[in-house]
Amino acid sequence: MSDAILRTPEERFVALPDFPWNAKYFDAAGVRVAYLDEGPRDAAPVLLFHGEPSWSFLYRKMIPGLLAAGHRVVAPDLVGFGRSDKPADPRAYTYQSHVDWMRAVLVGLDLRDATLFCQDWGGLIGLRLAAEEGDRFARICAGNTYLPTGEEKVPRAFHVWRAFARWTPVFPIGRIVGSGCVRGLSPAARAAYDAPFPTERHKAGARVFPSLVPTRPDDPASPANRRAWEALREWKKPFLTLFGKNDPITRGAEQRLQARIPGAAGQPHDVLRGAGHFLQEDVGPALAEKLVAWMPRTH
Repeated sequence: MSDAILRTPEERFVALPDFPWNAKYFDAAGVRVAYLDEGPRDAAPVLLFHGEPSWSFLYRKMIPGLLAAGHRVVAPDLVGFGRSDKPADPRAYTYQSHVDWMRAVLVGLDLRDATLFCQDWGGLIGLRLAAEEGDRFARICAGNTYLPTGEEKVPRAFHVWRAFARWTPVFPIGRIVGSGCVRGLSPAARAAYDAPFPTERHKAGARVFPSLVPTRPDDPASPANRRAWEALREWKKPFLTLFGKNDPITRGAEQRLQARIPGAAGQPHDVLRGAGHFLQEDVGPALAEKLVAWMPRTH
């Protein structure tokens, strides 16, 4: 492992609350990506993509319900987060590199007939992958996310967030996640979100993420996202939105997704009360129930 790539010590992940699953690892061009892979291997996978600045711990309230219904669950940690490797140089993180790292997992594990659930940056990456690798996906559920091209108006709350991520001397991961939850976080859960980041140096990927969101038409990622939209405008497979009512960052984005993606027609979309940006924390079991009811039965 290069000195430029940091790896969080395993002891940081001991005795996490309500998170009994062990990580598996995949080499993506020399970067180790951690992922959960639970449930029957012959079942169609449910692919869970987290966002900023969380990790697969975010899905601990949804995974039990999905497994109980007989589904296979695959939940990667994005590079720079969780138990995945963390390049120390912020320049290692680009929008395209994140898409490519997750594509390596998708293709390397040969996931097919997948249901994608994606939130926050998990959607910016996951919707790109679904557009570019559409034959591997059977359906998509978007939660508090969007696929920006730089033409959309960006909420003031996002500009504040991006400036904070860039300039604050200390980037308090657990406190940030807690602030995006209506119900807050227990001390143990907050510590679990802090666990992947023993030093500020480990947070390079988390700090740079907000600056990678395309906010102008000439952003380096905008052309690829426009091409992805061309595919999504032809997406006729089921497309569901489950958003949190109390999320100031993505409020209203569900309406744009529903209007532009043909597969969204007639789906049981919902805006969930009591759910903030990290709706998996606030209403995780209810989200799992809605996904199980929406997906085909496994038996």
